[in-house]
Amino acid sequence: MEMRYVGPGRRKGDARRMVACLVVLLLISFFLSAAWSAEPTDEAGPTPAAAGKPSDEYGNVTAEEAGAAGEKSPDAYGNVTAEQTGAEGARIADPVEPWNRAMYHFNDKLYFWVLKPVTKVYKRALPEGFRGLISNFYQNVKAPVRIVNNLLQGKPKYAGIELGRFLLNSTVGVGGLRDCATECFGIKGRDADFGQTLGRYGVGFGFYIVWPFLGPSSPRDTVGWVADRALTPTTYVTSQWISPISVGIYAHEKVNYLSFHIGDYEALKAAAIDPYVAMRDAYVQYREKALQD
Repeated sequence: MEMRYVGPGRRKGDARRMVACLVVLLLISFFLSAAWSAEPTDEAGPTPAAAGKPSDEYGNVTAEEAGAAGEKSPDAYGNVTAEQTGAEGARIADPVEPWNRAMYHFNDKLYFWVLKPVTKVYKRALPEGFRGLISNFYQNVKAPVRIVNNLLQGKPKYAGIELGRFLLNSTVGVGGLRDCATECFGIKGRDADFGQTLGRYGVGFGFYIVWPFLGPSSPRDTVGWVADRALTPTTYVTSQWISPISVGIYAHEKVNYLSFHIGDYEALKAAAIDPYVAMRDAYVQYREKALQD
């Protein structure tokens, strides 16, 4: 097997390219947000029940959340509730709807043909308790995202809490396999991401866009996703920022999460007149609500 030496020069070059890409994406997000936010379309969801249904960052909706409005709060993965989406329809710019619908249907087929079958096998192979430990680990390893973004949002108290949670869970919690900060000491943190941070500094939502594999987003949240990935330690398990190993870890995190929520997406589709509109409305309203937190 051929071994390659990756020197400091190459690593610095990769870092510079990544920073340059972030700057370019941020500028694009700002100008597009300004352009599309100026004349937003006013589209209500198909029905109050459908429009109020929340979706998570994978495009999944829990059976409870697919019901009436006003129930649970989001978890660190970004699960949304109708309480957060609000009763009124969101003003949503959707200028690339043909693309978005095509990507929605692509992700829909990906879910039913690949992701769901793989997850069902995974769920049978691993007990729920073990999958819970893995979920805790992934949450703990993403602590830098929450720490940095809480600081950037002017919330040093929560940044300190997240740092304390990370230290407790990494030590007493055996490398983050157990959320001992919450279970043992009742210390709860505050989720924060870079898309939310940009919004707090005046960068608008812009317009709705659906990415293949990644799901619902916007120019602002796309930049935020890239920045959050840059702050996630598992991104750097190899010398390359995007590698089969890092992509595999990311995919495993999604499969492990979905193993607790199989059937939720089906509940959304069954309840909504137009699942695409329901998911779009829920996502946009959730992101707007996150800025008011």
